[in-house]
Amino acid sequence: MEKILVVENLCKEYPKFKLNNVSFSMDKGSIMGFIGRNGAGKTTTLKCLLNLVHEDSGKIQFFGLNFNNSEKEIKQRIGYAAGGINYYQRKKIKDIIAITKSFYPNWDDNLYHSYLKRFSLDEEKKLIELSEGMKVKFNLAIALSHHAELLILDEPTSGLDPVSRDDLLEVFLDLAKDGVSILFSTHITSDLDKCADSITYIQNGEIIASDKITNFVNSYRLLNVTSTISEEQRKAFIGVSRNKDGSTALIKESDSNKFKEFSLAIPDLQTIMIHFEKEVN
Repeated sequence: MEKILVVENLCKEYPKFKLNNVSFSMDKGSIMGFIGRNGAGKTTTLKCLLNLVHEDSGKIQFFGLNFNNSEKEIKQRIGYAAGGINYYQRKKIKDIIAITKSFYPNWDDNLYHSYLKRFSLDEEKKLIELSEGMKVKFNLAIALSHHAELLILDEPTSGLDPVSRDDLLEVFLDLAKDGVSILFSTHITSDLDKCADSITYIQNGEIIASDKITNFVNSYRLLNVTSTISEEQRKAFIGVSRNKDGSTALIKESDSNKFKEFSLAIPDLQTIMIHFEKEVN
């Protein structure tokens, strides 16, 4: 399978935060969810990929090309959208696009207008008149309209209502069928259940997992915590989460033989993420 993105040992250090040897890769036509709690390093990683933040060390390749040597060519082949990018608040959409499309030789007006229609965007409206959800759709319309081969999206479904979010995820699925790869960060794990092939999980600036979602989920088990659990068994806990009926613990599937007397369940992605971020007391 052709690798469309390869990241190796990416490092970036700030006074109070550090990306530490971040490594992962993506196949052509795949959808990867980039997950982790707030402050884990998702946005910093994505900005490093696009040279919006300069990494301290590491290797980044798109389409087999070194980013530092081929940045202009690569940026013509990728699309980027993120929350908080508002362009010119009092300009009409059509005026913003008139300037933006001049940067992309592959800009497709027909494709752009098809996304305007699909996202119910009015070109005559000013950006300040759009809701936060509609601003997300506008950013995506731009990213999708120059035939990008890879989309890098930072929280693309943030601010969207459930129906609009579902519609956007169906767009992602259609794009993947056409060979477009999508890397997007999100906190909404149900989005990944619907459309993603794989996930990369970052915690405190380090990658703790990068795998197919099915492989990742199947490598863990969930059990109800009871008073009969021994101290030796408790050492196998990855994280514990409380609920109204008691507590649940996450363990590795490989440790299941230590809990033969318990009923174990395969957790969903959200449950795994919650337990990963909970300490064992």
